[in-house]
Amino acid sequence: MITQQLRNALFVVSLLLLSACGTAPTTNTADIITTTGMIADAVQHIVSPNMSVLGLMGSGVDPHTYKATAGDVKRLRNAKLVIYNGLHLEAKLGDILKELDKPTIALGENVPQDLIHHLEDYPGQHDPHIWFDVPLWMQVVQEINKTVSAFDPAHAAEYEANTTAYLKELAELDRYVRQRIQEIPTASRVLITAHDAFGYFGQAYGVEVLGLQGISTAAEAGTQDVQNLANIIASRKIPAIFVESSVPRRHIQAVQQAVQARGWDVQIGGELFSDAMGAPGTFEGTYIGMVKHNVDTIVNALSKQDSHQ
Repeated sequence: MITQQLRNALFVVSLLLLSACGTAPTTNTADIITTTGMIADAVQHIVSPNMSVLGLMGSGVDPHTYKATAGDVKRLRNAKLVIYNGLHLEAKLGDILKELDKPTIALGENVPQDLIHHLEDYPGQHDPHIWFDVPLWMQVVQEINKTVSAFDPAHAAEYEANTTAYLKELAELDRYVRQRIQEIPTASRVLITAHDAFGYFGQAYGVEVLGLQGISTAAEAGTQDVQNLANIIASRKIPAIFVESSVPRRHIQAVQQAVQARGWDVQIGGELFSDAMGAPGTFEGTYIGMVKHNVDTIVNALSKQDSHQ
């Protein structure tokens, strides 16, 4: 038999559940909508708490192949300001962004173009992964500050102060990356990943970068691409290669198997965050945390002595 006390307890629980259901938001909206989490993180550092910020692309999402949902389009139309990467990172979503009847900014097209990597094999195309060069990303942060200050001049002084504070953190991050890279033997400073997302990182910090796929993940790597990369790894005895959080692991695992067939036991050095940050609420879910995680993972794997022949 159910006692009155138990009935009361069940009644309270049911009220709590109904309340929770009733207050759950039916759609996410914000003053500023961004595409990637890296941009959302930078914008949040500058405008908080005056404006709300929402990034459309969460943890593990590949922006190269991202397809906007009806909800995304609604959020974009309801936003006051839209900030995206540009340089064709967002692919098909870029067409929607350019047609919005509201203030929008493509960050990669508003920083000094002599710092943007042009792709020799693809005239008119650029490498969009600008966030992996921390000093370049600092210029992006300054561009964000200009944008939001012009949009909301009443808080411009506050945004300037927030930007200055964040730039100090990024300058310290840049020093950290440079110091850690020095721990890798020069011959082992070779970063191999599923797709060529780390070109800016390599140029900024003196690391050779090789990707199985090209700049975009939209094009699949072929068998010959796997074999060619395996030949390089085996002949140079590169100690580790890396998977990416937003790219299926099977691509790099195929390379690993091809290298092992050549007699060199290359290791999977760990998972890197390339086109998306880690989960919200984690250290890797911030730009600084993502970069530190990546460099720590890279250094720890590539600085090991060759002991697995």
